[in-house]
Amino acid sequence: MRRYFLPRSIHPFAWWGWALALAAAASNTTNPLLLAGVIAVAALVTISRRDDNPWARSFKLYLILAVFIVVMRVAFRIFFGGGDGPTILFTLPQVPLPTWVRGIRLLGPVSLESLLSGLYDGARLATIVVCIGAANSLANPKKLLASLPGALYELGTVMVVAVSALPQLGESAQRVVRARKLRRSPAGSKRRDKLRAVETIIVPVLSDALERSLALAASMDVRGYGRSGTGRRLHRGLSLWLGVISIMLLATWSFRFLAGSADRSVLGVGILSTSLLVAGLASAMAALHFAGRTVRRTQYRPIRWGIAETLVVVTGVTCAAIVSLVAASADAVVLFPSISPFTWPTLTPLLLLALAAASLPAFLTPPPDLWKAPA
Repeated sequence: MRRYFLPRSIHPFAWWGWALALAAAASNTTNPLLLAGVIAVAALVTISRRDDNPWARSFKLYLILAVFIVVMRVAFRIFFGGGDGPTILFTLPQVPLPTWVRGIRLLGPVSLESLLSGLYDGARLATIVVCIGAANSLANPKKLLASLPGALYELGTVMVVAVSALPQLGESAQRVVRARKLRRSPAGSKRRDKLRAVETIIVPVLSDALERSLALAASMDVRGYGRSGTGRRLHRGLSLWLGVISIMLLATWSFRFLAGSADRSVLGVGILSTSLLVAGLASAMAALHFAGRTVRRTQYRPIRWGIAETLVVVTGVTCAAIVSLVAASADAVVLFPSISPFTWPTLTPLLLLALAAASLPAFLTPPPDLWKAPA
């Protein structure tokens, strides 16, 4: 047990699986208490298990972005209406619009139902953003990129650069603002001086972010990204045709699934649909296998998948499964509290159990190695 709790980094796939499961659970509800609980769980696990890498401090930026989303959704309801109800809180002077702008209202009466609708929708989107921010703060993007299959390195490069852009910009902005304070350069009272102060912040931030992107590209080149592997021309052809066959099989399965086509079943399992799904997934895996031979790269100190990683994923999936179970039961109304008439949102013991399960990684996973954080 003491060896299990030795400080080490958790596999980035485990953190992303846990965070995506929480985001899936948040997408199935508008209950503000449950959404606040998911945000609290994400904050608890992030604060207790993040290391001292630059992207680990980006969680605060995602919280600020979440608050901005909620404020914007509520402000949108105030300015443009929508979801109106009988409970009018106050009335703003309405701005007349041209006759060709039908269906759009600018200001006017603001109802409680409209504000709650914007608040609930904004809280759900903000919770999903916070879950993604938690994964971005907990998972090392470089290790995530190195752990992807070789055939997906180009897509993985795009995804990693995209999800790590906000933390890098935030860190660059903090460094530039700190440097300005050390230089004691006041912004000035005139408009021209203020614009000049903005220029002196924006340009260094973008320049620093570009330099970091170039450094990341250089490190990826050192690790072998973009080089040709030992795959032959035959492997490239096989990966191409297997990929095409996989897409055709999965597209046919999707069409039959959405259309509800009849199928002969054995023990409740459709024979043709299951065959199409299994054959499509097998073709996709074979295509990835042959495509991975055309890429040669190295990985420094790979993170092994152990009991802690499995536990992290299981806790997240358990939370999402419990919320889905409640959504399919007779108590589904607790996930979508009524707005008109207004009813106070509540939490059932089953939803509290889901939040408790999602918070277990904060206590049952090894702490991060703050002295030897992987690069």
